[in-house]
Amino acid sequence: MQIALASDHAGFAYKERLRQLLQEAGHQVQDHGAYSEESSDYPDFAVSAAQAVARGEADYGILICGTGIGVSIVANKIAGVRAANCCTEEMARLSRQHNDANVLTVGARLLPFEQVWRIVEVFLTTPFEGGRHARRVEKIHRLTGR
Repeated sequence: MQIALASDHAGFAYKERLRQLLQEAGHQVQDHGAYSEESSDYPDFAVSAAQAVARGEADYGILICGTGIGVSIVANKIAGVRAANCCTEEMARLSRQHNDANVLTVGARLLPFEQVWRIVEVFLTTPFEGGRHARRVEKIHRLTGR
């Protein structure tokens, strides 16, 4: 699986740990930054990763900032992206099953890393249910022109 991974300075340490675990699990990881813990602007990195997902260059995106909120707002500005800010495994599961989310956002300042990793695993392994949910996702697409 191709994963577009990005963070700001607040999420940098988590991004680095996730990159390593994702690669060990056999995934191809595109690192869209940040590249250090030096203060940085999350929109610069989040938009790059979200665009990779929207263009089909990555299957999924994972974005990390202090709360996950800022990167979620940025990602959802990109047509074709359905970003979900998840703080539990159940949110990650439902975001995939019901919303066909293709970008996961998490907050490094809110969650321990072990919980973030479990959320990532659930997100990447949960299929979209389709059915009545597909109709709803299509309505979302019509809002942005895909």
